[in-house]
Amino acid sequence: MPKQLKIAFLLTWLLIISPRVMGEATHVGGAVCTQCHQQQSGQWTGSHHDLAMQHANEGSILGDFSNVTFIYAGITSTFYKENEKFMVRTDGPDGKLHDYEIKYTFGVIPLQQYLVELDNGRIQSLLIAWDTREESAGGQRWFHLYPDEEIDYQDELHWTGPNFNWNSMCAECHSTNLQKNYDPATKVFATTWSEINVSCEACHGPASNHLQWANKKTGWQAFEKTRGFAVLFDERKDVLWKPNQETGTAERSLQRQSEKEIEVCAQCHSRRSAISNDYAPGKPFADHYRLRLLDQGMYFADGQIEDEVYVHGSFLQSRMYHAGVTCSDCHEPHSLELRQQGNGVCLQCHATDRFDTAEHHFHQSDSQGAQCIACHMPPRTYMVVDPRHDHSLRIPRPDLSLELGVPNACNACHADKSAAWAADNIKTWYDPDPVGFQSYALALQNARQEKAGAGSGLAALIRDTQTPDIARATALAQIGPYLDATTVDVLSVGLADADADVRRATVSILEGIPLEPRVRFVFPMLSDPVRTVRIEAARVLADIPQGDLPQQQQTLLENGIQEYIAAQLSNAERPEAQSNLGGLYIALGEFDKAKSALGTAIELNPAFVPAYANLADLYRGLEDEINAEKTLRQALEVVPDSSVIHHVLGLSLFRQQRNKEAVNELRLAAQLEPGNTRYVYVYAVALNSTGDPQRAIMILQGANAAHPDNVEILQALVSFHRDLGNQAAAKKYAERLQAISP
Repeated sequence: MPKQLKIAFLLTWLLIISPRVMGEATHVGGAVCTQCHQQQSGQWTGSHHDLAMQHANEGSILGDFSNVTFIYAGITSTFYKENEKFMVRTDGPDGKLHDYEIKYTFGVIPLQQYLVELDNGRIQSLLIAWDTREESAGGQRWFHLYPDEEIDYQDELHWTGPNFNWNSMCAECHSTNLQKNYDPATKVFATTWSEINVSCEACHGPASNHLQWANKKTGWQAFEKTRGFAVLFDERKDVLWKPNQETGTAERSLQRQSEKEIEVCAQCHSRRSAISNDYAPGKPFADHYRLRLLDQGMYFADGQIEDEVYVHGSFLQSRMYHAGVTCSDCHEPHSLELRQQGNGVCLQCHATDRFDTAEHHFHQSDSQGAQCIACHMPPRTYMVVDPRHDHSLRIPRPDLSLELGVPNACNACHADKSAAWAADNIKTWYDPDPVGFQSYALALQNARQEKAGAGSGLAALIRDTQTPDIARATALAQIGPYLDATTVDVLSVGLADADADVRRATVSILEGIPLEPRVRFVFPMLSDPVRTVRIEAARVLADIPQGDLPQQQQTLLENGIQEYIAAQLSNAERPEAQSNLGGLYIALGEFDKAKSALGTAIELNPAFVPAYANLADLYRGLEDEINAEKTLRQALEVVPDSSVIHHVLGLSLFRQQRNKEAVNELRLAAQLEPGNTRYVYVYAVALNSTGDPQRAIMILQGANAAHPDNVEILQALVSFHRDLGNQAAAKKYAERLQAISP
């Protein structure tokens, strides 16, 4: 009998034949599942989930290790074999060349990465990867994931640093039953898994109770309803997609009642941060992960993918999601392949004679432009060679490219044409002009650019419950500076919303409001059923003197704070989490704990700017400008081009009445980040206060040209011109200010 089957039968005996009673489910391994689910196992074998991570050996390694070299940033790395081991000679954490054994492979198509074990249980991902595509497609080569930069051992993006630590950044989504097991005291990982790849129980959850039910062993009746699983993927059971002759698009026969399947996929296929280490399929996503909203730098203003945001945040924006579509309507969940090839997957629901025609797509039927995904799911390339399709399934909007500068699907293919050309064609082909399901681009873009009227646009977006919730949450996260008598009603709307991300975003903007309304608005959110909302409420309320609260409220707040601390400690190996803890302890007045947490953040990543800034702010609060300055100058030794550090240092020097030095630091901050209107404003105020109003006005006029609706800049221009006796100029800017901010 093959060894694998012997193990499977042994596990079966232990878990089925041996009497069990009802208890917490445990992982049994995919080999046991295969005994009954051979078809699904066959589909899964060879899939991206199966090959997500493998031990390095002749069968799994795809790269060329025949003593070949690759040069990057002046470092020559060599890939070779030593006996049966696959090796790389490359620069280590000290910048010197060292020999490392490749322990694991990571992924398979269109690239394969390689993992190396370092000290303290750390496993790190090399940034030199193997392009697995065919040579004719440009593949079969070594390449660096940051080809346009020169990353050395001092850079926070070096492969030996925390950003490419497998235990923290990668492992959870590439293995099954991953236990990170990080010890903050020793800073050592003892990471384990039950299976090295993404196996059955990564999605279905631990299966021991299912085996007990399936084999009708002692206590099986307790699992009759659930079959022994924490989650059943039954959202598509008895569901039909009924054609609508009028629209040509099928409609779901039964409304989708849950997010079970979508959230299980989202645990890995989303841009999110973990707030626990105990997620398991079937548990609510927002109790364990904080979803990234449509933030600038992550998504374009219209919600198209920009950075590597994966799929979930895009899909939540789609009409398909709101119509009840689930991931497995389009993807076979075991093989991960499309259920139909090419346009066939879309034509499951969209009438062929209406949508798969030249009258609809205006391209030759056998061309790339006739493919649904070319127009409605345009790809964007990540990791140099990996094109990924936008899952917001949107109508092409070249008119928005003209208005807002966002990309569009038409010019992704027709790069030699202009956006105006594409917009004219769309207008000619379709009557009326298509707007699409996502109609929030202008509101989000106006907020990003600090445009006049941005607040009213955001408020209208928030009030429109037909708009995707992720866009409404994003609008709430941005509306803080624009709250006034005409928009303040959105707070009540957001706090009472059914969507957890909308509630969380509403809580976050209440941080800076006065104590009494903050308590009134936020305290009820400490009892929210969703963890992401509760811990955000605790953070926002942390600086409230607890002795002034009734006992019931004090207990509620203390519980929330402890839950927030636990969420950060679940990522104790990350500088972000330690910096968050530092901020919390500052709010609580526990300054020694704050110093310790911020010091740990800096130790974990000496280039982590927020930790230095927060530590300097702590010293400022203690009226210790000497140590504040010392902290900031320590930061500049590591990150000399940080606009944040130069800005904060400038403020510190002003408080020390070292005005000339202060102005110079503020100047550097504004020059390093000219798009940051706050930095420009503070620099101009500093110039004016130190006797150089003409220079201040010149700086502000340049900023006003770039940001004509920025209130702070306009107010300063009015004030500075008035003080110099330039009444006409002051009046001009005052009239503009009155027009945009009456």
